[in-house]
Formats: sequence, C-alpha cells, structure tokens
Amino acid sequence: MKFRFHLAVLCGLLALVAAARADELRVVSSGGFAAALKVLAPTFEHQSGDKLDLEWGPSMGGTADAVPQRLKRGEKIDVTIMVGYALGALIDQGKVAAGSRVDLARSGIGIVVRQGAPHPDIGSVDALKKTLLAAKSVAYSDSASGVYISREMFKAMGIVEQMAGKARMIPAEPVGAVVARGDAEIGFQQMSELKPIQGIDLLGPLPAAAQKFTVFSAGVVAGSAHPDSAAALLRFLASPEARAAIAASGLEPMTAQ
Repeated sequence: MKFRFHLAVLCGLLALVAAARADELRVVSSGGFAAALKVLAPTFEHQSGDKLDLEWGPSMGGTADAVPQRLKRGEKIDVTIMVGYALGALIDQGKVAAGSRVDLARSGIGIVVRQGAPHPDIGSVDALKKTLLAAKSVAYSDSASGVYISREMFKAMGIVEQMAGKARMIPAEPVGAVVARGDAEIGFQQMSELKPIQGIDLLGPLPAAAQKFTVFSAGVVAGSAHPDSAAALLRFLASPEARAAIAASGLEPMTAQ
C-alpha cells in the first residue's frame, strides 16, 4: 500500500517537474503557412511538451498585426514564419536572430472567382490578360503575391493604366473572402491561402510564364525567452515528418537543408 502511495506521489512530482519545464512559445505566422501550422502544432506540442500560442499577421505592410509592426512595437514573440525576403530584412535589422532562418516551403499564386461564377480562360498569359481587361473588379493581397501582381505582372502585361481603376489591394483579410462575398470578381493570392476559403472556385495557378513563387521561412525572434524550444520547433517544421501536412495545405515543401 505504501509502495503504491509513494509511486503515485512520485508520478505526480514528475508530472509537475515536466509541466514546470514546458515552454509556451508565441508564434506569429503569415497566412500562407497558417493551414499547415494548424495541423502540425498539436504534433509538436505532444512530442515536445511545449505549448504553442499561434497568431497570424502579414509578412509586410503597415497594418497593426503585420509581423514587422509587431516587432517594431516590441511585442514578445518567439518564432515568426513569413515570406523569406521579408524575414531576411528583419534579420538584417537585428529583429530576428542571425543564423536561425529555415526555409520551409514555397507557394505559387492562384486565381479565384466566386463559387458558381463563370470560369474565364487563364490558360496562357495572353488569355489571362484578356480576362483581366474584361473583369469589372480585381483583388490582390497586401503581401508578397499582391506586390508582385501590382508592381510586376500588370506592368509586364502592359495593363497598368487599365487596371488602376478596378484593381485594389486588400489589407488584413483573405482575398478569397472578398471574392466569396462578391466584392471582387477575380482574386489573386498564394494558393495555400486560397484553399481553405469557402465560397470560391479556384481556377488554378498563374500561367507558368507569369508565375511567381514565394518562399516561406521561419526564424527565432531576437530576445526570445525560449530560444532552444523555438529552434526545436523550426527543426520539426523543416523535418520529413512535417512535409505531408505542408503539401496538403497547397505548399511545396523545401528539400532537406
């Protein structure tokens, strides 16, 4: 009887020690990696004993929840997952620990219309150009894909002036949601950000000649209270174990680094 009592006490003490050693990591991810992270987080928590506090924000821009704005305000964050070149800028600024960057996946840009709407031709650059000129309204994101669409793709197609009055950037909201409620006829965003949205039809990716791939990377925020646990999370997200969930979300996992 005493043995069982002592064993129960010992187990209880071990549980308390394990709980005391567990870390709570605050992770801020861009929407492009959100679907994969939501699936992978419980597995990491189970394996590590740590708790992940997940939040979302754009990789760039001036909205309050954008990662650069959060770090500028001094928010206490352990890990950020975002567009690779934007993460690189934060490393240069000393906001993210040098040497901690891990490239996780890449994503192409997709095109959507409202569910049930006619599916215009996007099979070639010329067909996409005609579709855009015929559209009454176009929406694109305030992150990497939208920067490319507005500053490079429209210019390459020679339709900057024609799109100026009917194409708009959508801050702090999924483009698919804007299209789903009928506020835009056509929407552009990362494939992984469009897939979870209800009420839209995904026409497909941009034609190969116009496609722009975005790399999503993760880094440990400088001054993290839990740098070892944060680094362990990055290793898990870059591991073979995580690749299936990443691929299912519409991203292409990066090869072993």
